Amino acid sequence: MPEIIITGDGSHTIYVPELGEHYHSVHGAIQESEHIFIKCGLRNCNADSLNILEAGFGTGLNAFLTAIEASIKKKRILYTAIEKYPLSEPVAGKLNYKEFFPAGYSFLFDMIHSALWNRVETITDYFTLNKIECDLTEYETVERFDLIYFDAFGPDKQPEMWTDEIFRKISGMCSRDGILVTYSAKGSVRRSLKGAGFDVELLPGPPGKRHIIRAVKI
Repeated sequence: MPEIIITGDGSHTIYVPELGEHYHSVHGAIQESEHIFIKCGLRNCNADSLNILEAGFGTGLNAFLTAIEASIKKKRILYTAIEKYPLSEPVAGKLNYKEFFPAGYSFLFDMIHSALWNRVETITDYFTLNKIECDLTEYETVERFDLIYFDAFGPDKQPEMWTDEIFRKISGMCSRDGILVTYSAKGSVRRSLKGAGFDVELLPGPPGKRHIIRAVKI
């Protein structure tokens, strides 16, 4: 049974006892997601319209932050999120992320979680969501993505998500110059990304994390 805990910045994360793993950094869930996926990922994409893929929808935090950014910057985003084990609505409803943002954005979190799975849903004029309930290893698409949020559980907990085959698959879904960001900076991950056709760089991580990866499809 997932457990809600409070992280270092006051925001919630989920702890999964069966894996001994948290969905986010215990040093701060929101600050981690903002640093990796928004600051190092989304804000490096200059186009007015983006196609984003998230591997690991989890609590919906990354989607929520992206929807806020889309509204502020008036950037049109189609957001596809892959999740094999969606959280139940009662658990998602207890998460406190809305408390950290102006009230005018609260509805975004609720709409993201109430959106039906396996169906494209319009959340705002700038943010369209497609939540897909499946295993990334089985996901097939003809879409090409400008930005990948790779947010699976860690390589030691979910090794099947961090293989050469997965990153070759992700590479095939990327547009030219597409960006992938992930919290893992393991040497094996860097090598797999390079082998799949990415130019890989290490960037400073959020609190509690020395480095993260940003990779660009070449």
